[in-house]
Amino acid sequence: MTTDSTTEPRVTGHYDRLLAAQYTWMLGGDIERTAAGQRDLLAPLLPPPRDGTAVDLGCGSGAQTLALADLGYADVLGVDPDPTLLAELRAHAAGRPAVRTRETDAVTAVEELAPGSVAVVVCMGDTLLHLASPAAVDALFAGVTRALRPGGTVVLTYRDLTVDLRGTDRFVPVRSDEDKILTCFLDVARPDVVEVHDIVHVRTRDGWVMHASSYPKLRLAPERVRDRLAAAGQDVVHHERGPRGLWCTTARRPHGGVSR
Repeated sequence: MTTDSTTEPRVTGHYDRLLAAQYTWMLGGDIERTAAGQRDLLAPLLPPPRDGTAVDLGCGSGAQTLALADLGYADVLGVDPDPTLLAELRAHAAGRPAVRTRETDAVTAVEELAPGSVAVVVCMGDTLLHLASPAAVDALFAGVTRALRPGGTVVLTYRDLTVDLRGTDRFVPVRSDEDKILTCFLDVARPDVVEVHDIVHVRTRDGWVMHASSYPKLRLAPERVRDRLAAAGQDVVHHERGPRGLWCTTARRPHGGVSR
């Protein structure tokens, strides 16, 4: 992973210390079931023909990557800076020859793609919020526009963290079962950043053990995401809040546009 102003190094440290080991469990524990849900989400947003290269930025353990392969894309690149999650993705992708992986951050990945070479880019979950600054978001959008072929599609999902939460409203139960509990709480660090504290309690033979770590996320208003995609040369075709509270924004590179 690069260490320039487009990346947030504390994010990778947080995943290394805590979250990578919990990631698939946090999503529900069954990556194939999660991938099926992502396939259903993506299918109406990615109309045929489903050919060419699809890129999953911040792929984690592979829910969207597997979904893209199952939708028929012959070449699916999963990008993530965490080697543990990429190894898990490769294990899940056994039998899906379309899938390959790249260990790097999202901005570096799109900058390395050949102009006009990609049919689809997805950047889902909290990947967009893991970038270091709003300027890094603009750099990502410019790189995506350059990499997409005319008519190519980008799909983003992300949380709107711009609403100030106070008191106990800052505490969010993520998932729990009889052996593990994951809770997070949020602190506004500065106007454009929220500090996310993840707390995991794990049951052991000697009782419950707590693990905790924190990292920053960007506070991006959905209107800003939509407007910055348009400023990067994309035509926004879908922009709404989904049932789980995640915003979904879809855009396409216009036909006849010039690669930037």
